[in-house]
Amino acid sequence: MTIGLGTYAFFWQWHGTASEPLGLVDMINKTAGWDVDLFQVCDYPLIETYDAEALAALHRHAAERGVELELGTRGITPEHLTRYLRTAEALGVTLVRSMIGADELDQAARLLEQVVPAYQAAGVTLALETYEQIPSAELVRVVEEVGSPALGICLDPGNSVARLELPTATVELTAPHVRSIHVKDFTFSRRDGWVGFTFAGCPLGEGLLDHQHLVGTVRPDERGINQVVEHWLPWQGDSATTIQTEDQWTVHNLSYLRSRTP
Repeated sequence: MTIGLGTYAFFWQWHGTASEPLGLVDMINKTAGWDVDLFQVCDYPLIETYDAEALAALHRHAAERGVELELGTRGITPEHLTRYLRTAEALGVTLVRSMIGADELDQAARLLEQVVPAYQAAGVTLALETYEQIPSAELVRVVEEVGSPALGICLDPGNSVARLELPTATVELTAPHVRSIHVKDFTFSRRDGWVGFTFAGCPLGEGLLDHQHLVGTVRPDERGINQVVEHWLPWQGDSATTIQTEDQWTVHNLSYLRSRTP
């Protein structure tokens, strides 16, 4: 099992709010600087504009910094996933995370059956993420219906809370099929005036994620499943404070995970 970082650990630093947004090379450098050797390029549309030369340069830079790459996108049309498979091959990636759109669920197995054999032949795993638009039971059904060793689940138990799924239930339901884990803690807090709640991120160990239950059920160490750190960090009032807090959360979460890794 490897502890990694994803683009969502740098969300406020590349997503247009920073005065000088980070590029992928910058994020890889920060990842390596924290002695982390896995970086997931997740929901980063600019990667789709990279030509073969740019992809080769990115792959080379990551290798020089000792950082393995993963990819993440959304959607399961064969055309889209084939494009990401080509990108994965160019970057030496062996896992691509994607998400089934709500409008794709009825035909999900049929769509995936058209492209998953190519992933399997290339030695690349496709991991479909748990999230609020798709019931976790339906996600499991699709994975089992396709029945390929190259298709599994990217477990993010916080996402499915919006479907009123308990995180521990999501973990237990999906565990046999998990191939990747997005790790972030989360909590509810009362809004001003006690009118409703805010569901947002917090540092690992301070919220509702039962990480001990997650690793005990999924067994990432035994199964070689990577844990990729992400954040749901609310805006902190200004860019500098938000970015500083984001990095503080990253350092905390890496320490938390490393202290619990054999």
